[in-house]
Amino acid sequence: MEFSSDHVQTIVQLLALLVIIRSVLKLASRASKKKGDAKESLGPVPEPPGALPLIGHLHLLTGQAQEPVARILGGLADRFGSLFSLRFGHYNLLVVSSAEMVKECLATNDRVFATRANLAVGKYLGYNNAMFALAPYGQYWRDMRKISIQELLSNHAVERRRHLRSSEVESLIKDVHSLATNNEVVNISHRLEEMAYNIILKVLVGKRFSSGEYAEKNSEANLIRSGINEALYLSGVFVLSDAIPYLEWMDFQGHVGSMKKTAKKIDCALDVWLAEHLRQKRERENTDGDESDLMDAMLSSLPEDAVISGHTRDTIIKATTMILILTGAGSTAVTLTWVLSLLLNNPTVLKAAQEEIDIQVGKDKWVQESDIKNLNYLQAIVKETLRINPAGPVTGIREAMEDCTLGGYHVPKGTRMIINIWKLQRDPRVWPDATEFRPERFMKTSHHDHADSSISSDANVLGKQFEYAPFSYGRRSCPGGNFGLQVIYLALARLLQGFEMATVGGMKVDMREGLGLALPKAEPLQLILKPRLPMELY
Repeated sequence: MEFSSDHVQTIVQLLALLVIIRSVLKLASRASKKKGDAKESLGPVPEPPGALPLIGHLHLLTGQAQEPVARILGGLADRFGSLFSLRFGHYNLLVVSSAEMVKECLATNDRVFATRANLAVGKYLGYNNAMFALAPYGQYWRDMRKISIQELLSNHAVERRRHLRSSEVESLIKDVHSLATNNEVVNISHRLEEMAYNIILKVLVGKRFSSGEYAEKNSEANLIRSGINEALYLSGVFVLSDAIPYLEWMDFQGHVGSMKKTAKKIDCALDVWLAEHLRQKRERENTDGDESDLMDAMLSSLPEDAVISGHTRDTIIKATTMILILTGAGSTAVTLTWVLSLLLNNPTVLKAAQEEIDIQVGKDKWVQESDIKNLNYLQAIVKETLRINPAGPVTGIREAMEDCTLGGYHVPKGTRMIINIWKLQRDPRVWPDATEFRPERFMKTSHHDHADSSISSDANVLGKQFEYAPFSYGRRSCPGGNFGLQVIYLALARLLQGFEMATVGGMKVDMREGLGLALPKAEPLQLILKPRLPMELY
């Protein structure tokens, strides 16, 4: 989530009349809730000083509106510790950023924090929380997550669609080679985004985005792409009504209105694709046609009149498709852009990665997915990138379903919680020279200190080590980590194998972060590429 300062002064002025009423009600509420039990004796989680009536600590965040929220919260953690509480209107938000506290949240209290806070993004962009990633903890969430994993994200499903990934990566290489041989500057960020969308759309709905013929004849893919990019940004903004629900009608920032427009845009495209799948399903009812994509599979597994947790079959299918596009395509492209940016700013590492590929694979054939297991240094590069620039820099906001204890403090039911993955993975107690790009941390042969070598196992990206959790951990962890990693490994390996890379004018890559859910680069990555393999391979 990101924070805008454009309307803060206006908000404070308009709410001034409510301060006295709010303060009186708060005092009365506190007095009525004092029970004197043992839990209260633990005391509440500490909070920074300076909270204002009604808006709480909002002003601590809005003054840095152009900073990613992970950096803002990281700065507060430097001042107030790895566990502190912020007040936003009616709610307290716990901010967690150390391995010890993450373990308490995602292991000891994982079930307590297994539900999501009810936010505007879930209501307006998430089909009223029909997206399983935003749905409250319960049977609906379990069923939709299970379907997605079985049909798309399990190891078996990922392996079954290997040919789709390989085909789209091959198209990327051909496209980039065509630009490179014409001495054109390549906007690699744009090309990687197209590849990622093509892969996820092919798997989910049997469509491609960047095929010239399809792009000309259909507008749905264009709607999806622009809509998802808008949704990625809007999923990370701070909405005032999330803190003070009864002020939603005012929509000072205009975010609710933007969410409604974006949701309508995406829904129009999904409606068209769902209608196509329904027609195709009817046409093959008397045949043995197989279910080629996720939308087909969900139509077969859900009855037409199904209503689950108040959501109809069509809504469930569209919501599930949307969240998988939202979390799949964007994060993959962003991670690849960060990998290449870090390599260009560390040419020794880039050269070593290319040498590893030349030794393990050679220059007379392309890298295949089966080769990735032998490219240990390339895997370490990706792991180190995910440490420095995680695709999910902060977790989605969770909410305590019952009272619990955290860090020796009492946490009451209804308290919200967020984990700053970005800050966690830059903890200097765990990561020496934490801001430096050092893939050797993840090499089995690492001779660095124990803090580095203790997290160098092959499983650490998707494992249970709480100092490193790029895909989070526990019930609400990202189930698509394996799917995304296979795309990232193959695309990166072939780009490094196939091209010499340089920035325009030999300048250092600008590493500033932009705003949005996936922490994108502020500026797209522009490259000059030169083929390094025999021409017949392209």
